Amino acid sequence: MTALFRALAATLFTTLVAFPLHAQSRVELEKVLRRKVLANGLEVIVVENHGVPIATLEINVRNGAFTQTPEYAGLAHMYEHMFFKANKALPDAEAFTERAGELGAVFNGTTQEERVNYYLTLPADSVAGGLKFLADALISPLFRDDELAQEKEVVLGEYDRNEAQPGFQFQQKANELLYPGQFSRKNTIGDRTVLKNVTAAQMRTIQRKYYVPNNCALIVTGDVNPDSIFALAERVLGAWPRGEDPFKADPIPPIPPLTGNKANISEEPINAVAVLVQWQGPSVGKDPGATFAADVFSDVLNTPGSTFQKNLVDSGLWQGIGVNYYTLNQVGPISISGQTTPDKYRAAMAALEREIARFTDPTYISAAELEATKAQRAVSSAFGIEKASEIAHTIGFWWSVASLDYFMSYTDRMAQQRIADLMRYTSTYIAGKPRVTSVLLSSEARRAIGLTEAELLTPTTKAGIRP
Repeated sequence: MTALFRALAATLFTTLVAFPLHAQSRVELEKVLRRKVLANGLEVIVVENHGVPIATLEINVRNGAFTQTPEYAGLAHMYEHMFFKANKALPDAEAFTERAGELGAVFNGTTQEERVNYYLTLPADSVAGGLKFLADALISPLFRDDELAQEKEVVLGEYDRNEAQPGFQFQQKANELLYPGQFSRKNTIGDRTVLKNVTAAQMRTIQRKYYVPNNCALIVTGDVNPDSIFALAERVLGAWPRGEDPFKADPIPPIPPLTGNKANISEEPINAVAVLVQWQGPSVGKDPGATFAADVFSDVLNTPGSTFQKNLVDSGLWQGIGVNYYTLNQVGPISISGQTTPDKYRAAMAALEREIARFTDPTYISAAELEATKAQRAVSSAFGIEKASEIAHTIGFWWSVASLDYFMSYTDRMAQQRIADLMRYTSTYIAGKPRVTSVLLSSEARRAIGLTEAELLTPTTKAGIRP
């Protein structure tokens, strides 16, 4: 695998890697996971593990790119940065960092399409102080003008570094085509002009709308007692006033469906040809069953020795290729991404088209392959609950995009998938459905092979034949 393919794979599958569906069976999870909803709507989830005397405290907010109109593109991420600045209890960022040090805490936050999270990992005997520390930042941020101006430059620097990475514009354009008219709701990094002109008033608008207890979850994992955590949460966060449901007051507009195939060719000075084929996949809120089938289907095709890998990679046509469905409530993408060479491009694409044409063939995946894949997932998932910080992040992600019940039932639902379920998924979301095909290659390679967007719009299973 070349450096370019690794870079693109990291971009395309960040969420898959960062938030693997590590869970045990529901019966096993119910032995260690407890949940309580406070009167103000805050959901408190505790996973007890006394193996090491540390704990992770994490706040998840149903915010992120999906809430962003164009004039707010990137501001969910900007808010994440401002979380670690001044609040009514701590006068500036330096005081914030000093207090974290006193607690022995390592802290960070992330922003994705459908959640923002903030977390501390610290000694178990510092949990009470850690929760007060998080609560102050959550409830009473100051959004000082000087700190906002400083952090704006930090975020713009992140944007510039991302923009300089191979394939950044390629990926951005692909998403823009896949989600017509709603790109801001998928654009976590945001718009540079919007970031440059951010105001404290915009930060307060986000806070009032989304940073309310009934739109948040507190997850505590590690060497803790659930009843003690519930009492502590009530004491520290119970008086936080419930807000209006942000999604009833201002519903998220639906993602418009693709009305036809789309194509994009990007040119960068690279030696290979990177290909990304995408479809609009299921919404976990509207078709949760398809999301389990999607994950199993991807697992089977990505397994070394699968028909898909044999015909594409083992044949030498592709240097590497993978299939992914990214679970989201607001229409997750189905992606096939791979890398080939200019001289093999057309033969590689024709071979890929032949494989895609077989996705609805019930004999394409054998019963033995399916059972082996499900068994492997079950084994790997059994270790996911052992590390307190990882299980906190995983639960938070699935609470945000789906529900705690979805997370709890995941391994059991995966085990129930059958060939018919996989065929329903591919028939509903892939076979004959509009798609976006994006290709990244050098200007020289494009001229040499004569690649046009029209060719991408009319795929063929015959190598070397062009429209």
